Amino acid sequence: MRATARNIHHPAPDIAARVDAIDWTQVTADLDAQGCAVLKGLLSPDECAALAALYPDDKNFRSRIVMGSHGFGRGEYKYFAYPLPDLIAQLRPALYARLCGIANRWNETMGIDIRYPDKHAAFLKRCHDAGQTRPTPLLLQYGEGDYNCLHQDLYGEHVFPLQAAILLSEPGRDFEGGEFVLAEQRPRMQSRPEVVPLRQGDAVAFAVHHRPVQGTRGPYRVNLRHGVSRIRSGHRHTVGVIFHDAK
Repeated sequence: MRATARNIHHPAPDIAARVDAIDWTQVTADLDAQGCAVLKGLLSPDECAALAALYPDDKNFRSRIVMGSHGFGRGEYKYFAYPLPDLIAQLRPALYARLCGIANRWNETMGIDIRYPDKHAAFLKRCHDAGQTRPTPLLLQYGEGDYNCLHQDLYGEHVFPLQAAILLSEPGRDFEGGEFVLAEQRPRMQSRPEVVPLRQGDAVAFAVHHRPVQGTRGPYRVNLRHGVSRIRSGHRHTVGVIFHDAK
């Protein structure tokens, strides 16, 4: 039977409880120190398989992007349409609720006046009132030789400074290569790379654009980009959970 967004069910505990059970003290420390943090076992193997199986059915999506046509790399991805699949629709507000305090503290530290409301629905209203109404969660598909160039997911004036990516495939079984990579550019210094090891169902939360770093003369701002290294064999699927919508 062809999978659709409505076919995806999840066992107890529900998504909000699962997100709340994460060690957010450690996640916060990792985000502050590295600009990224792993959320282990966020989705089950069955949930990963169900999400990946949505890819061929275009009725779940609003658009398809072939990376090579735009200089983004090789491979392709599709943006989900509203209404989002249940899993994504639940993950978005649950993760946002845990990340918005970090986002507000980062902005305060960097001298940025923007603050984010506690509820994701209120932030989405801010986006939609500004004409950013297109959903940004996406499903990415890679095959042998594919990769994703370093980039930032900025879709308009309103940008939430953190996002998440969930690996739906199992390294070593479904694919080889295809590591999640971050590059951090500090002022007057060479870029610092970070390779994030993930297993099936793990998520990585990371900075979308920039984050604060404490220097000897106080905090300063560093710029981050993310991408995926070359797939050496097999196939890799990932879900991207972005909290702001697009123009």
